[in-house]
Amino acid sequence: MAPFKPDELPAGTPPGFDDETSSRVWVPLYSHDCTFGPDLFVDKMMNLVRNPNLNSSWLFRADILYDREGDQDESNQGGSDQDGCNDANASDIANTHVRPLPRRIRAMPRQRSLVRRLIPRNRRRDAPLDQTCTFHRGPTTNLVIYAPHVTAAAHLPFYHPAVRAVGHLHRWDPVRALGSVSVLVLPFDDDDDDDDKLPIKVRRTAYHLLELLHKHGQSSAAGYVKRVHHDRIVPQARLQNRYAALKDKYARRLVESWAESTDPLKHVFEDLAIAAFLIELWADMYADDDDGHDATGPPRRFPGFVDIGCGNGLLVYVLHQEGYPGWGFDARTRKSWNRFRLAAPDLRLECRLLLPAAVSRMEPGAMDDGPDVRLFHDGSFPPGTFIISNHADELTAWTPILAAASRSPFIAIPCCSHNLAGDRFRAPPPKRAPDGARSTYASLVDWVARIAVDCGWEVETEMLRIPSTRNTCLLARRRLDGQVDVDSVVDKFGGVKGYSANVVRLLKSDPSFSH
Repeated sequence: MAPFKPDELPAGTPPGFDDETSSRVWVPLYSHDCTFGPDLFVDKMMNLVRNPNLNSSWLFRADILYDREGDQDESNQGGSDQDGCNDANASDIANTHVRPLPRRIRAMPRQRSLVRRLIPRNRRRDAPLDQTCTFHRGPTTNLVIYAPHVTAAAHLPFYHPAVRAVGHLHRWDPVRALGSVSVLVLPFDDDDDDDDKLPIKVRRTAYHLLELLHKHGQSSAAGYVKRVHHDRIVPQARLQNRYAALKDKYARRLVESWAESTDPLKHVFEDLAIAAFLIELWADMYADDDDGHDATGPPRRFPGFVDIGCGNGLLVYVLHQEGYPGWGFDARTRKSWNRFRLAAPDLRLECRLLLPAAVSRMEPGAMDDGPDVRLFHDGSFPPGTFIISNHADELTAWTPILAAASRSPFIAIPCCSHNLAGDRFRAPPPKRAPDGARSTYASLVDWVARIAVDCGWEVETEMLRIPSTRNTCLLARRRLDGQVDVDSVVDKFGGVKGYSANVVRLLKSDPSFSH
């Protein structure tokens, strides 16, 4: 794709439409040629309306409060804002009576009106903002206008440009199959009439808005198909609300008291996001009929969890503090464990080595002269225990096997590639996979998913919203085959030869086991 080089429009450029609801004149700022037509323009703009986080890192999302097609003016009619609301998040918005701001464009009937609530990432710093978004269509033009529900620039939060409205105008020549997109702003009534005196931040924001729209439109025109889809398992609004609450509650203290040599920002925010995902997932999986998503604490039917390869223990700690019973183990202790135990004396973080029962059956006697058996865990858990395998490396491929043996649901978030013997290896790429799915990581994810399917699991996939490129989550919560020969699955995927030897080497090299 060619570099984005828009034309900066001179002062006094006509806006290209007549806004009958404003006494001020719209100010066009930038324009760029395009090869995507009206339908793609509307489609891309609707995606940007629903996902303002694409335009601003300050924003989480938009909750749609009102959505109605047609040109009727409903801004002053009575009734609930839920009339005509098509958004799944609307049920989370209680007792609001939001109506769209009026907007009439001469010779461009309004096709659709929405009111969205912009939800900031940090609600302690920034307030949510309601904004009317209207779609207008003329013979060869389409216009989308964003108008915040404020009367003065001083009432706008930091993340919104200091203007009364922002517009995106698409012009199209169907004969030549060429067009243009431009971005315009509508100043507040008390702003200076001189276009050149618009704040630099407004111009910079307008440039960015047009750049992203142009990029998305041109990519779609060239045949780009989005491959990564988020929020298939847990709705975005619930996940982000839970994450924001956990971040407000724990983030600052955890970052400031970080005991490991690793980056605290990455690990704290990543594990808080995973905790938010799990809490909302469990709310769906284990809720009683009288439990709601707003219920505090774990569902009564929650069976407990185990985090295998729990690392620094942060995820176990946060879930424990939120009232979810469970424990974690890892092959070596971490400095953080004692810190967490000071705040939660009953927290269970244990130094244990996984020696699956299948290994003991397939390599009988290999550990007979080994260390104290209390150092090992055979991977058998009470039926139903939810297994967490978060970047567990050597234990990742074992996760669906252990889950099948204990009839326990699980999530696995693969990271580094190891076979069932614990050796590093490159998983074979999936057959007939496109080039993008042949990477080392994609191959590992597919390989673990195939193990899970052979273990009788229905596998769901979610791309987690975490600060990591290794963000694919495999979820198994439903059995497709109740009777599985675990040892046959282990043999099919490479066997366990060398597992016991790797355990012995770890024991000799790690001082944690010297006692």
